[in-house]
Amino acid sequence: MADLSEPEGTVNWKERCLTLESQLMKFRLQASKIRELLAEKVGLMVQVMEEKLKAANVQTSESENRLYKRCQDLEILIQDKNDIIQKLEQQLEEQKQIRLQEAKLIEEKAAKIKEWVTVKLHEKATQISNSPFIDESSGSEEEDSSRSSSRTSESDSRSRSGPNSPRAMKRGVSLSSMTSESDYAIPPDAYSVDTDYSEPEQKLPKTSSSSTDNGKNEPLEKSGYLLKMGGKVKTWKRRWFVLKGGELLYYKSPSDVIRKPQGQIELNASSHIERGDGKQTIQLTTEKRTYYLTADSPNILEEWIKVLQNVLKIQAASPLFIQPEIKPTMKGLLTKVKHGYSKRVWCTLVGKILYYFRNQEDKVGPLLVSSAKVEEVDRSCDSDEDYEASGRSLLSTHYTVVIHPKDQGPTYLLIGSKHEKDTWLYHLTVAAGSTNVNVGSEFEQLICKLLNMEGDTTSQIWRHPTLCHSKEGIASPLTTLPSEALQTEAIKLFKTCQLFINAAVDSPAIDYHVSLAQSALQICLTHPELQNEICCQLIKQTRRRHPQNQTGPIQGLQLLALCVGLFLPQHPFLWLLKLHLKKNADSRTEFGKYAIYCQRCVERTQQNGDREARPSRMEILSTLLRNPYHHSLPFSIPVHFMNGIYQVVGFDASTTVEEFLNTLNQDTGMRKPAQSGFALFSDDPSGKDIEHCLQGNIKICDIISKWEQASKEQHPGKCEGTRTVRLTYKNRLYFSVQVHGETDREKLLLVYQTNDQIVNGLFPVNKELAMELTALLAQVEIGDFERPFSTPAGQVTSQSKSNQTLKQVLERFYPKRYRHGCSEEQLRQLCQRLSTRWMALRGHSAADCVRIYLTVARKWSFFGAKLFAAKPLATSSLEKSFIWFAVHEDGISILDYSTMRLTVTYTYKSLMTFGGYQDDFMLVVNDAQIKDKATEKLLFAMTKPKILEITLLIASYINNFHQQKGAAHHLSAPALLTPQSGQKLKEMGSQTLLTNNRPTKCPTLL
Repeated sequence: MADLSEPEGTVNWKERCLTLESQLMKFRLQASKIRELLAEKVGLMVQVMEEKLKAANVQTSESENRLYKRCQDLEILIQDKNDIIQKLEQQLEEQKQIRLQEAKLIEEKAAKIKEWVTVKLHEKATQISNSPFIDESSGSEEEDSSRSSSRTSESDSRSRSGPNSPRAMKRGVSLSSMTSESDYAIPPDAYSVDTDYSEPEQKLPKTSSSSTDNGKNEPLEKSGYLLKMGGKVKTWKRRWFVLKGGELLYYKSPSDVIRKPQGQIELNASSHIERGDGKQTIQLTTEKRTYYLTADSPNILEEWIKVLQNVLKIQAASPLFIQPEIKPTMKGLLTKVKHGYSKRVWCTLVGKILYYFRNQEDKVGPLLVSSAKVEEVDRSCDSDEDYEASGRSLLSTHYTVVIHPKDQGPTYLLIGSKHEKDTWLYHLTVAAGSTNVNVGSEFEQLICKLLNMEGDTTSQIWRHPTLCHSKEGIASPLTTLPSEALQTEAIKLFKTCQLFINAAVDSPAIDYHVSLAQSALQICLTHPELQNEICCQLIKQTRRRHPQNQTGPIQGLQLLALCVGLFLPQHPFLWLLKLHLKKNADSRTEFGKYAIYCQRCVERTQQNGDREARPSRMEILSTLLRNPYHHSLPFSIPVHFMNGIYQVVGFDASTTVEEFLNTLNQDTGMRKPAQSGFALFSDDPSGKDIEHCLQGNIKICDIISKWEQASKEQHPGKCEGTRTVRLTYKNRLYFSVQVHGETDREKLLLVYQTNDQIVNGLFPVNKELAMELTALLAQVEIGDFERPFSTPAGQVTSQSKSNQTLKQVLERFYPKRYRHGCSEEQLRQLCQRLSTRWMALRGHSAADCVRIYLTVARKWSFFGAKLFAAKPLATSSLEKSFIWFAVHEDGISILDYSTMRLTVTYTYKSLMTFGGYQDDFMLVVNDAQIKDKATEKLLFAMTKPKILEITLLIASYINNFHQQKGAAHHLSAPALLTPQSGQKLKEMGSQTLLTNNRPTKCPTLL
């Protein structure tokens, strides 16, 4: 292995080849130039010699001989140059061949080493399975496990569990303890394809690194022909299947993969595969249906089974980590009992899978609840006495729920309270797909009956008083809740909903409705267990027992619209909600229009996930005062630009910043943020001059709501109804490679943003250049300068108007440091100079002025960089009072505070770490050129908002740098890299080249 590890000091052959190619090109160019120069020189010499011969009356034969000899010498010289070029080409070709041979040798060695490691691991696993660790004396080491009084003999324990449990490998415990632990901690990747066995034959220890390493190399994609059993007509059809991204797509032929697939099979944690009756058939079961697939040969089938199993392992690993947006149905600390052994575990029910955790982060095993038998038992006779005897202080009146999956032993969950037991029992029963209607509350039992009847509209259950509107309050919650406190809160929640529905919506009471809606929905966000409850309450209160006579209250649907814009209930309440909205959707009535809008909100929330904050005042007022059915984007907000204008953009309750910017870019004719480098910023609710960059996955409504709440907290007692967040769209990341694709709007906004830097002293210009740029912006903003009228009547008025315009232009576009402290006479001179330069631009279009402005501004090496003022601390090697940080696409540069000249540049490759350190900003850089002090820690005093801003900006540039590096890595041929891009890569990897590329210069662009 040591032979394969390449030392850091070795030559980068790819870069070396590029260098040799560039030298070869230079030699060729020099040779061609030499030929041209020689030809010109020979021609001149011939003319001169002919003239001299004529003047001196000398024989031409002698001059011709000399010229001929000179030409021969030049030809010999050219031939020598060509020979040198050919030798260089041969050397380059030889180097390429050597590199290819070395690469092949390395690949062969790596394959041999991989094979050797695999054989060794297999031998180790065989040794472990043949000789387990047996140590009866260490069986009491685990404090959390206890033995049952009805425990079977040691031989029975051996027969139930294999000897290679993780705890046996890790500590060396008794065989009986191994049985309990191995059943408790089966890793997700240990499941066998054959479902006849509940446990695998061999289990790797959880502490082994080989299990994770091998999992990374397992194939997760495959394509090929399979026979698929048809749907309506039960016939076998040959289809081309493609497994990619956790989905199994099938087409008619391989050539159709560029088209829409004929079908799609979604693989998730609840999917599983079994072998069919035939040797070449498998049965793939998903949540929706079961598929029968047949391969052409048993070997091909084994390949498909292996890849499908790998995908299902990853899907079953934990959707909590793979898909963080998935919301667990239930979670809590329970006691799990199986095979007579108990363990205190953190349980999480996600979909149809129950996950066990040692704590809230360390997952140890899943249990598929689907199709399992779930019921309540009086006590757990397997472990009750021993568990209490172990001193765990479990109540003798505990409640027990048993889960009995098919072909597996039962698992008991010991729960401490009746409310919690009822909740777990109901949700586990629903996850198991049971038709048992005797669990849960009366409301939940009625839903289960309707679900069994597939929502039959003629059923009398729909008219049950529990499912319909009631004027009185409820005595108990509609859903099963895990605690008495939540039950009390649910009853209060129903009263709040009644107040919202019954109070008339008018101007004096509108803030009352805002307060009611915000308080009710905030409680549901704080206690997610109440989200099902409020949805069921609103469904109940918007249903009439006789819907043909009257519809439900519109205000109930308005509150439901606000609710489903934040979160959705879980199954089967979501099924009831969709059925309820579908039944009431009608574009001819106001109530039906709100039902249609609720359907849109449900679809959008399913698409983008739940919200984080309660609805804002603006969102509630927009929903109450106008029917959002009439607008695909019911809400709108202005977005401000650097040139002083704004664009009103529409959005809905689930619109993310990314979707919001897509709409904005389409309306304004701009590119995507990844290309333009523009980003959306919000102001600070405190009123300070601070801006916050908004990430693409955040929802616009959450931004408005959080800003509103923060503003109320920081300004208590003030009327904040008119204050709202201010959004600004401006450039954040500048990429020189994207300059050629800039749109006219982007160029215009870049000009105004650059001018804002100039005005605030963040861009180096002298007075003359500042005046030229001010005149250009005046021409862009206003147009041609109007001279004062020469008539006596209007001379005074026009002169005053012109002076006022000139002063406004200077105020907006001229640097503050040059205007500060100017007398009236000096201001008059500035206005005169500005008018002269402005009049010189008469007739120039705005596009021409923008082009000229950017051409001049881009002469500064740090154009597009974001500047931050900082003070180096005493520990830093920079002995200055203040410096400028310039963060750009190539790295971080430190500029002199007064002259803005370059001091030093650190490429992102040389950064070891960066960010806030206590109350300061820290940079840890690694300079390979300094042998004595390669790693240096730099500390700078900055304000906390600026520390956060510069840290996030550096992180964004580094992420973009790695994305570009990854894209370049996929280019297989070096010839695909242009000389410019190759030079760019060199600059990114070399601090010396970068520093030379940004020479120190005077702080002016003239």
